[in-house]
Amino acid sequence: MDGNSTPAQEDSGPFGRPLFDKPSARALSRVGVVDVGSNSVRLVVFDGAARSPAYFFNEKIMCGLGAGMSETGRLNPEGRVRALNALKRFKLLGDGMGTGPLTAVATAAVRDAEDGAEFRAEVERETGIRLWVIDGREEARLSAQGVLLGWPGSYGLVCDIGGSSMELAEINGGTVGKRMSCSLGPLKLRDMKGGRKARKALIADTVARLRKELGEQKNRLFLVGGSWRAIARIDMERRGYPLQVLHEYRMTPKAVRATAKYIAANDLEELRNRAGVSAARAALVPYAIDVLREVVRTFKPRDIAVSSYGIREGLLYEQMPQQLRDRDPLIEACRFAEAKDARLPGFGRVIYEFIEPLFKSAKPDRRRIIKAACLLHDVSWRSHPDYRAEDCFDNATRANLGGLKHSERIYLGLALLHRYSNKREGSRFEDLYELISEQDATEAEVLGKAMRFAAMLWLRSDAKLGNLRWYPKKRKLELYLSPEAAALFGEVAEARFMSLVEALGAEASIHTARA
Repeated sequence: MDGNSTPAQEDSGPFGRPLFDKPSARALSRVGVVDVGSNSVRLVVFDGAARSPAYFFNEKIMCGLGAGMSETGRLNPEGRVRALNALKRFKLLGDGMGTGPLTAVATAAVRDAEDGAEFRAEVERETGIRLWVIDGREEARLSAQGVLLGWPGSYGLVCDIGGSSMELAEINGGTVGKRMSCSLGPLKLRDMKGGRKARKALIADTVARLRKELGEQKNRLFLVGGSWRAIARIDMERRGYPLQVLHEYRMTPKAVRATAKYIAANDLEELRNRAGVSAARAALVPYAIDVLREVVRTFKPRDIAVSSYGIREGLLYEQMPQQLRDRDPLIEACRFAEAKDARLPGFGRVIYEFIEPLFKSAKPDRRRIIKAACLLHDVSWRSHPDYRAEDCFDNATRANLGGLKHSERIYLGLALLHRYSNKREGSRFEDLYELISEQDATEAEVLGKAMRFAAMLWLRSDAKLGNLRWYPKKRKLELYLSPEAAALFGEVAEARFMSLVEALGAEASIHTARA
């Protein structure tokens, strides 16, 4: 039982009791959140109340509300028109999707502009949406909560860059600590006078002040914001990185320095096309990379992780009951998927209990991936049989799942691929296999083939299949089938069992109990 489990959860076996079927969790379905930033205005509608909710709808419009504010003190007039039109559209979309009132927040541009209050009144008059203007410390807190939605219990420093500001928040064991805000947004840096020398001096002085207030922060640096994601895409392009998933993408301080040089040495237009970055984002990259390089140089984090979760996810996290916050986002999302899409919801737990002896020595981080695989083992059954294995791999590696490192995505994808296929060679994903070790790839194959065999003993969600006994030193696998399962152990089931035996490099014995 984990530290957050209750006796009732323990009764539900190794997965705990799912919370998305309770009233407090169901109330979170179709939550609409609007983020009015200095550079973009975005609507996200979250669907489903699992701990790692699905993005039912996600639309961003680059409005540039904060462009030119350093000189005028007012919102960009063209940006105001674009933002108002976007919010009118978002209001209609929210009504159509049944979100209820949209939760809408505005950040640096609206809070700092002379005409910010006038713009808020216009928005409420024209759309009925009430814009809540949050200060920098609150913005930092919500961004940090968004990170905690994906990484519960994390330690480190959350760095959220917008168009007109940058926020830093310390997270310790799942709680938000010190928070600070500064004006190092790339829109403001672009508009300041004095050229790059003046900008770099301002950046260095500001980051030094932040370091003095926040103290030593040598754990993980979590990067939140569109400009950071643009830099991460360029880093991927520079490295030839094969998995184009930004969430949980890792960089090192050395990589940040190398990418800064790469940006300086390349034509920005050509670079943005190669990396798949929008023109509006790319225009801010030269300013943002100077900030990132100084943040990394000053705080010296042990590693750097890109987070696709930020203020919008933080607003959702704010509405979650604590019992839902405490759950593993990966397992909750997979349970939700099983309940919605599997042919026999609940059989994933049966499979996990049956194959668990093969993974007795697995550490907790690996066991949760094994649990996730078992829950997802049958959610892709609607795919055409010829493509099912690749669809499983594609879904696992690219799905919006929180709490998964890239190497874990590949492990999970390979396990589900082998749930439907004995071989992985020749697939269109072979370049991704380099992201995990050969040992992990072999273990994922064993997991997949174990699930492939166990699925042949399909009975009920409370079935007793029998048990496996695995002696790794002797390389011996013993199969004991229950009377119910024995009748299902036909030629195909036996062939799949022997494929598992081969993957283990084992000798096998089969024992059939009589009714």
